[in-house]
Amino acid sequence: MPATSQEQVGSRGRCAPLLLPLLSLLLLFLAPKPGQATINIPSKYKIRDLKSPPVITAQPQSVTTFSADDITLTCEATGNPPPTFRWVKDGVEFDPSQDPDLSVSRDSGTFSLTAKDGPIHQYQGRYSCYTSNELGTAVSNEAHIITDNTPTLQKEKKVSKKVEEGESVVLPCNPPNSTVAPVIHWMDKRLRHIQQNERVIQGRDGNLYFSHVTAADSREDYTCSTQFLSARIIVLKEPIKLTVVPSNSVVRNRRPQMMRPSGSRSSYLVLSGQNLELECIVQGLPSPKINWIRIDGVLSESRTFKDSYDRVLRFKNISESDSGEYQCSATNLQGMTTHTYSITVEAAPYWTKEPKSQLYVPGDTVKLECKADGIPSAVVTWSINGNLLTDIDPDPRRSVKHGILTLKNVKISDTAVYQCKAANKHGTVLINAYVYVIELPPKILTEDGLMYSVAEGQAIELACETFGSPLPNVTWESWGALIANPRMSQLSDGSLQISNASLNDSGQYTCTVSNSKITITAELDVLNKTVIVKPPLALRIQRGKPATLTCEYQVDSRQDAPQVQWRKNRQKLSESSDSDRYMLDESTLIIPDVEEEDEGIYTCEVITMLDMAEASGSITIVDRPDPPTQVLMTEPKERSVALSWTPGDDHNSPVLEYLIEFEETGSERQEWEELARVSGRNRRATLPLKPFISYRFRVIGINDIGKSDPSMHTEPYSTPAAPPDSNPEGVRSDSIDPDTLVITWKEMDRRSFNGPDFHYKVMWRKVLGSGPSWHTNYTTSPPFIVTDVGNFTAFDLKVQAINEIGDGPDPKSTIGYSGEDYPLEAPLDVGVALINSTAIKVTWAAVNRETVRGHLQGYKIYLMHYGPESRHLRRERVREGKPSNVSVVTTGSSEERKVLGDLQPYSHYALAVSVFNNKGDGPQSEPLTFHTPEGVPGPPSSLMLDSPSETEITLHWTPPTQPNGVLIGYSLQYQQVDNEDGPMQVEIISGHSASHFTLTKLDPHSRYRFYIRGRTAAGEGLPIIREGATTLDGGPPSNISLSIGETSVNLTWVSKERQRSVGFLIHYLRKDGRGKWKRSERVNTSQSFHILQGLQPGSQYRLYFDFSNKTFWETEIETAGARVMEVQGAFVTEGWFIGLISALVLLLLLLLILCFVKRSKGGKYSVKDKEEGQIDSEARPMNNEAFGEYRSLESDNEEKRTASQPSLCEDSKLCTDDALDDYPNSNSVQTEVIMDESLASQSSGVRDAPDPETQESSPLNPATTISHQGLPNSAALLD
Repeated sequence: MPATSQEQVGSRGRCAPLLLPLLSLLLLFLAPKPGQATINIPSKYKIRDLKSPPVITAQPQSVTTFSADDITLTCEATGNPPPTFRWVKDGVEFDPSQDPDLSVSRDSGTFSLTAKDGPIHQYQGRYSCYTSNELGTAVSNEAHIITDNTPTLQKEKKVSKKVEEGESVVLPCNPPNSTVAPVIHWMDKRLRHIQQNERVIQGRDGNLYFSHVTAADSREDYTCSTQFLSARIIVLKEPIKLTVVPSNSVVRNRRPQMMRPSGSRSSYLVLSGQNLELECIVQGLPSPKINWIRIDGVLSESRTFKDSYDRVLRFKNISESDSGEYQCSATNLQGMTTHTYSITVEAAPYWTKEPKSQLYVPGDTVKLECKADGIPSAVVTWSINGNLLTDIDPDPRRSVKHGILTLKNVKISDTAVYQCKAANKHGTVLINAYVYVIELPPKILTEDGLMYSVAEGQAIELACETFGSPLPNVTWESWGALIANPRMSQLSDGSLQISNASLNDSGQYTCTVSNSKITITAELDVLNKTVIVKPPLALRIQRGKPATLTCEYQVDSRQDAPQVQWRKNRQKLSESSDSDRYMLDESTLIIPDVEEEDEGIYTCEVITMLDMAEASGSITIVDRPDPPTQVLMTEPKERSVALSWTPGDDHNSPVLEYLIEFEETGSERQEWEELARVSGRNRRATLPLKPFISYRFRVIGINDIGKSDPSMHTEPYSTPAAPPDSNPEGVRSDSIDPDTLVITWKEMDRRSFNGPDFHYKVMWRKVLGSGPSWHTNYTTSPPFIVTDVGNFTAFDLKVQAINEIGDGPDPKSTIGYSGEDYPLEAPLDVGVALINSTAIKVTWAAVNRETVRGHLQGYKIYLMHYGPESRHLRRERVREGKPSNVSVVTTGSSEERKVLGDLQPYSHYALAVSVFNNKGDGPQSEPLTFHTPEGVPGPPSSLMLDSPSETEITLHWTPPTQPNGVLIGYSLQYQQVDNEDGPMQVEIISGHSASHFTLTKLDPHSRYRFYIRGRTAAGEGLPIIREGATTLDGGPPSNISLSIGETSVNLTWVSKERQRSVGFLIHYLRKDGRGKWKRSERVNTSQSFHILQGLQPGSQYRLYFDFSNKTFWETEIETAGARVMEVQGAFVTEGWFIGLISALVLLLLLLLILCFVKRSKGGKYSVKDKEEGQIDSEARPMNNEAFGEYRSLESDNEEKRTASQPSLCEDSKLCTDDALDDYPNSNSVQTEVIMDESLASQSSGVRDAPDPETQESSPLNPATTISHQGLPNSAALLD
C-alpha cells in the first residue's frame, strides 16, 4: 500500500460545497454496535483509577526437598484494587501467616520456610493459591511439596568377584533408595572414571556391565559414586574387587545374549513431551554390534539419537506418533540376538483452545472457549472465582456446551474471574480468564490537527481512533457537510478511507463523536501523481553495441526528489551479481556493451514518499541470421533446377528474404552473382538456368540487421548446350568516314552463347536498287566494316547469333547509313531585323539537302560583337576581323528564323549562318553587319555617402560600366526610410561627367534611402541604392571602463553611432609627491580602446581626460603587483653624482684613446714588451717620443673608425686579459661602465619616452646620457 505522510498543523482548511448527507446515515448504520465484539483498552486511553481483575503473574512450582532451604511457594498477581492472597492445602484452607516457621511476602502470597533445623514432613501436600479483589478471584495451578529423607549409605559387605577370561560379569551399584534418581559414576580409588566402551558399559540401573572380561579388567577399586543433586550430597559405595582368571586354553567366542533388559520383549509407558531411553546391553565374544529399527514404521531421526556406543536409543520430547514397537539386534561372528520394545505414549492434559480475558460492554454476549486434550481424554470443568459452576445457583443467561461457557446479555455484576480446569489420570491444568463488564467515557485518541499527504490516485486513511464503553460512533464532515462520496468510506475503527484520491479531495476533514462535542480535524493535501512521461523503449540491439534506456518522469514539486530504481526481470539491478555492467545517469540506464545475458524486461521505478510509478521496456538481442543449412538440388532439368534449404537461427529478427547466388565454375569471373530472391517464408525455390553453363549455388538469409554468412555451396550442376535464344541488340551504323559502312551492335554476354563456337552472321543490302539479295559475312565481335559503299547511302542491316548447335532466331533488320561528309554550301538569303536595342530576328533560306551530304542536324548562327558604337577601335576590329566576343546559337534542322536577345545596346555586330551534320560544319555565309540602337544605361558602378554636417550628405558615384549609349546626366531620388509613405524627392543632374551631388536641409534624426540612375536618350537606367544618415557632431566618450594591470591600464569605451570621431588626451601623475604630469598621444573616439603603458607596479596614479582643453572625466587607480623599491633620496639623480660619473667616464675614454694612438704610432711597443717580459707598468719608463709621434686629426678619425672593427681585438692587447692586467685601473674602468648602464636601465624602467611637447631636461635624457653602443661613440665626444 502506498505510504502517506502526516504532520501536526495548526491551521484549518478551506470551505467546500455542501454534500448530500444521505450516505452518512448508512455509514452510521454500518458502524460497530454494542454486543458485537470485545473491547481492549488502548494504551493511549488514559483514565484515573481504572479497576482491573486479579491476574496471576507468578505461579507456584512443585518441589521435592530434603531440607528446609528448598521449601518456597511463589504466588504473585496484579490487579486494582491490589489483590489479597490465600492458600488451600489438600483441599483445606491453609494460612501460612499462622505458622511461625513460615515467612510470608508482604505484597504477594509467596511464603517460605525459615526454620532450618526443624522437621519438614508436615509441609508435604498439594497447594493452591487464591488471589482476589472486588472484581473476582483467580486460582493458581496446583503445586506439590514432596519431602524426603537425606539418602544414607547402608552397611554393606565388600564384594569380590572372580571370573574366567572371556566371561561376562555385572558389578552391582545398589544406590540408596530415594524419590529422586541419583547421578551415578563408576570410578577408581583415585576418583578417575572407569573407561567405557562397546565391551564395558554402565546401565540405567547404575550397574557396570562387561560383555566379556579381559585380564586388564582385574582391579580392586571399582567404586560406584551416587550423586543426589537436590540433596547436594555424594555417596561412595564400597569398592568392588574384580579378579579375571586367565584361561589355560584359547578363549572361545560366544554368541550375543541380552543382559539388560532381560528376555525378548519389554513394555514402556511414557507421557508425551518427556524423554525416554531404551537400553540394549548384551554379552558376547567378540563384543556384538548393535542396530536399532522401528518395526511398525520409520525411526525418527529428528527426535531420536543413539548414545553409549549404540547401546542406548534416546527419545527427546517424545510424542504420540512415537508409540509403537522398536527392536534392538546384537550381532557378532557367532550369531545374533534381538529384543523388542513396546512403547505406549500417553499425555497429561494440555490446552488446544484457551479462553481469553476481555473487556465487555453491558449487553454483550460472552463466549469463553476452553478446549483440552490428553491421553486418556481430559475432563473439562468450569469455576467462577474459584467456586465450581455446579456449586453455584443456575442462571438462564449462563450455559456450558462442549467446553464453551456462554453468558448472554452480560451485566456489570457478571464481572468475575472464570477458571477452566482439565484433568485425567496423569494430572490437571487450570487457566484463568476474566470477564470485565465496564462502562467508559468516549474519547478520540487520534491527535488533533494532523496533516496528511497523498498522491493523486492513491488511497489514504484519515485516522479517528476512539475508545469508550460502549464503543462510540463517529461521523466525518468535509467543507461543513457530512461525507457523501462513493470513494470515501468509514472503517470499523472510525477512520475515513479515501480511495483513488483526486485533487479536489484536498481540504479539511472533521471527525465528531456522535452525541457529543468531541471533535478533531485533519488536513488532507492531494499532490499530483508521479507520472513517467517518456518510458523506456523496447530496444532491439546487436551484441556488443551500447543500449540506452531512458525513463523521464514528472513529480509534484512539493515532493522531495524521487528515487529511481531499475529492475531487470523484476530483480533490482543493484542486487544483481553483475551490477557493475550498468551505468546509471539520473534516470537513464546505459549498458555500454550489450551481451546475451542483458536480454530481458527492464522496469524503471520512480519511487516517492507517497507513490510510485513504473514503466517497462525491454532489450532483445538481435543479430544477423545464421547461414542456411542442408542446401539441396532437386528436380534437375535442362533450363531449371529446384533448390531447398533449412533456415538458420534468426536471432530474434525474422528473415525477410533469401538471396540465392550462383557461381559459374570454370569461368574467369570466379565471383558469386545474384540469381534470385524469395520471401523469408519460403524454404524452396525453382531457379531458371541458361544452357551450356556449370552452376553451383549458395543461399544467404537477410533480416533487418543484415545478411547472414553464405551457406555451404552445392555441387556443380551443368546445363546442356542449345542454339542461341536471342540475337544481339543495338544493331546500327557507326559510320564516320565517307564511302564506309561500319556495322556495329551490342556484344552478347557469354552466357547467352548457349553453346560452343559462337559467332555472328552479319547481313547488309542497299535499301534502294539492290533487290532482295543480302551480302553476308561472319565475325566473332563487332564492328564489321564494309568499304566502297558511297557517301551517306541507306542500308538494311541484320546480325544473327550462331553457335555449333544451330542458329539463333531470324533477326529484324534496321536502317543504317554509310559515312557522312562535310556540307558543301552555306545558307542563302540571310537577313537581320532589329526588334529593339537588345534583340534581333535572323532569317535565312533552307539549304539544299543534297549539299548537306549527311543528316541535317541544324543551323549555327555566329554572332560577333565588336564593341560599343562610340569606341574608335570598333572599325579596326571589323576590318581586322577581331570581334571582342563571338557567340554561337544552334537551331533545329527545320528552323529558318531565330530571335536573338541579350544584345548590348548601342553596339556594332556582325553575324553569319552555316549548316552542320554529324561530320561537322559547312561554310559560313557572308558576314552581315548591323548596329543596335541606344538603350537605358546600367546602374552606376559605385555610390559612397559623406556627411559634412548634421543636415548635409554628399553622394559620390562612378559612371555605369554599361552606359548602353551616350550619357546625358543622372537622376537622384531619395526618401526617408522610416516614412515610406512620404514623397520621393527627385533631383535631375545634367552632364555626363557629373560624379557627386550634395543634399542640404536634411533631417538629422532620419535615415534616407538614395537611388542614382544614369540617363541616355533612351531613358533612365537601373538604379544603385544606398541607405545612410547624416553624421552628428562628436564628443568625448562617457562610459570608459578600466582594466588595470601591473604596468599598464586598458581603457575601453563604446563609440556612439553616427558621431564624428574626435580626439582627446589622457593626463596621468604618480601620487608619490615627485614627478610631473604626463600625457598620452592623441586618442580618437573611434578607436574604442587605448592602452596606457609605462606605469610602475603597486603605485597609485591620478588620471584626467582632456577634450578641447576641458576635463570631462577624472579618476584614481592603483596598479597591481608589488611596489618597486626606489634608490634612497637623490643619490642617483643628484647632479654632483652624475657629473662625477661623467667625468670618470670621459677620463677613461681619454686614456683609452691615448693608448690606441700609442699602439698605432709605435708598433714596436708590444713586441718590445714581449721580448723584455712582463714588467710592471709603473716601473716602465715613459717614452716621451711617443707624444711627438702623435698623428694628425685625420689619422685620429681613421683610428676611431678602425676601433670599431673586429681587427682591433685581433691585433691589440687591449682586448686581451694581459692588456687589461697591464693597463692601470682597468678593473675600475669596467666597473664604472657597468654602473652607468644599470643606472640607465633603471631610469628607462621608471619613465616613458617623453612626449616632444612636454620633454624636460633630465640627467638621463639623450643630450647628457653616455652612449653604450661602443668605444667609437665615446671617442667622438673628444671632438
